[in-house]
Amino acid sequence: MLTPFDVAQCAAQEAGEILRRFYHEGAAIRSKGVADLVTDADITAERRIAEIIRKEFPDHSILGEEENAGSVDAEHLWVVDPLDGTTNFAHHIPHFAVSIAYLHHGRPQVGVIWNPIRDDLYVARRGHGATHNGKAIHVGAQTKMSESLIGIGFYYDRGAMMEATLAAIGDCFRQQIHGVRRFGTASLDLAHVASGYYGAYFEYQLSPWDYAAGMLLVEEAGGTVTTCHGTPLPLHKSSILASNGVLHAEILPIVSKHANY
Repeated sequence: MLTPFDVAQCAAQEAGEILRRFYHEGAAIRSKGVADLVTDADITAERRIAEIIRKEFPDHSILGEEENAGSVDAEHLWVVDPLDGTTNFAHHIPHFAVSIAYLHHGRPQVGVIWNPIRDDLYVARRGHGATHNGKAIHVGAQTKMSESLIGIGFYYDRGAMMEATLAAIGDCFRQQIHGVRRFGTASLDLAHVASGYYGAYFEYQLSPWDYAAGMLLVEEAGGTVTTCHGTPLPLHKSSILASNGVLHAEILPIVSKHANY
């Protein structure tokens, strides 16, 4: 019998091949809201992921961005984003990923993030560390914000939340950070914290499928992940702050200050 670790990798690889095909051949694009897009690639990939999971674990629950509304209270829960970075995908920018996490009693045990265009595979298992294409990764050694590059994300909101994010970015710059990066794919942003590229990353609203796999990746690479108020991440929409751990205390007052937009 396959383990959740095996199934997560298999499902991510197969979904990635679906995304690769649509990326090269084209996909119909629809809007779910302002700047919130969905494509045929999202739907097809999530259906394939669900098929693979249900074949091995028919009694497990699946919570997906597009079609699967599994219970967050389930003992065995899969949290799936079949195409994280849909806007990048729609504009033919090769920075997007499949993100799959397996949770037991609400705690991530396996996380897989796969960019099929760049052949970037990030994998984490609780207690076994994190890897990028088979090599162990660790968070960065930055000890202060003035040594760091900070990753950021913007939710679809173009009002108060956007203004709060911009204000927090301004305060980060006043700490003499090296710069900010906004690449539009939360799972890969978290992978960049785990790999040591970013000292920290924050965003004021994400869904569990955006961060479940990446949260485990950061933690297994030695980092810290909380809400922007410093509390544990819930299994519903939330703000997020991920860091190498050392920087958490320095950046938390900045992001929490603006989190009550």
